[in-house]
Amino acid sequence: MFQPTGVNFTILFFPVDIFINPSKIESLFWLKLIKFDSGKEVSLALLKPFRAFRPKVEYAKKVSSPPYDVLSREEAKALADKNPLCFLHVVNAEIDFSSDISIYDDRVYRKSKENFEWLIKEGYLIEEDTPSFYLYEEDENGHSQTGLVCLASVDEYDNGQILTHESTRKLKVDDRTKHIRTVGAHTGPIFLAYYDTEKTEDIYSVFNKVKNRVPLYKFKTGDNVFHTIWKVGDAGTIKKFQEILSRVETLYIADGHHRSESASNIRVEKRKQNPNHNGSEEYNFFPVVVFPHTELKIMAYNRVVEDLNSLSKEEFFDKVKEFFTIESLEGRYDPDTYHNFGMYIDGKWYHLKAREGTFSPDDPYCSLDVSVLQENLLDSILGIKNPKEDERIDFVGGIRGLKELERLVDSGKFKVAFSMYPTQMEQLIKISDDGNKMPPKSTWFEPKLKSGLFIHRI
Repeated sequence: MFQPTGVNFTILFFPVDIFINPSKIESLFWLKLIKFDSGKEVSLALLKPFRAFRPKVEYAKKVSSPPYDVLSREEAKALADKNPLCFLHVVNAEIDFSSDISIYDDRVYRKSKENFEWLIKEGYLIEEDTPSFYLYEEDENGHSQTGLVCLASVDEYDNGQILTHESTRKLKVDDRTKHIRTVGAHTGPIFLAYYDTEKTEDIYSVFNKVKNRVPLYKFKTGDNVFHTIWKVGDAGTIKKFQEILSRVETLYIADGHHRSESASNIRVEKRKQNPNHNGSEEYNFFPVVVFPHTELKIMAYNRVVEDLNSLSKEEFFDKVKEFFTIESLEGRYDPDTYHNFGMYIDGKWYHLKAREGTFSPDDPYCSLDVSVLQENLLDSILGIKNPKEDERIDFVGGIRGLKELERLVDSGKFKVAFSMYPTQMEQLIKISDDGNKMPPKSTWFEPKLKSGLFIHRI
């Protein structure tokens, strides 16, 4: 990770917007930090306040919705069906059509735009009067996380200062690119993290000062998550947040890889269309929530498989024993340490433990639990070589619990399920720093960020 000792810095402030009224002139700034390393200039974290479109206070809970990619079409429709304000009508407008209409139909994208514009026209969404940051706190079952809502730079995504840990699928990137293009806005923030060290520890005192203010929004959603949001519109606090986070060399995408790539695609399109492009246009930025990595909670991302790859149960167990020890259990098994797995088959749970010598413990990628299971069981035994594309496998977020694994297997739709030990943030950061990508569905962050609270129009 980046260490500032012995490095020279220049801090440059550039005015973004100047607001003039009869009583005052208010200037807000974005901050760019330049590191001089062997004569080479490297720009660091550029975080910018913005005039978000957001719900009026009294409508915040009704407008807020899960992210576009968390619910099935049926689940999204059921959640939003009796609530026309729910932002799922914007991010998942296919719920307003019959199930025979593809989610990629042009009419769906046009409906997203129509629903977004309706929320503005009817006054449910308003535009912030001045460029602002927001502090976003989520509390779920004793876990609390606080992040800063702001704009990040597409340049920093393109040049690798905002790092990824997942590969993307073209179909999903094209979908979100078309959605942004048609709606004319980024409709949900990207979930970012930075490596939290003593360099940035003073951010918590600023967090606490802001939390002493009256919140803009405070509500509880149906998933038992409390959401509290404070507006940060004063220039002094904005600059303080920027100064602290300018000490961060790298930001990490926790969730939102497809939307980040889509933001980059949109910027390419807009730049080509704008002969006067200068880099300050809104399409050069996208909305994010930036969290210290120590605040975040990753849950397991479990696996279910439809069949045993033409093996009998006995043959399957014999092959599994080559790579794992197997212990029969009387109850469920939720792994509590690395390289241990639960397996549910034919109504019974088993504890699998990876045998020594079957993986490289010092290799950050190969030692991931998702890699161990993929290489030594899903691929070599069950023949699932590409879990991103193979329709025989599905993934179940840890929030749904082990009961969901049992339900899926007991229903007959799937033959076997595997419970995982969660990937840790330090593993994600190491993989990202090394320029590698994790296997698909390696992380499930909880709680999720709500959509509909901070929209960035481009």
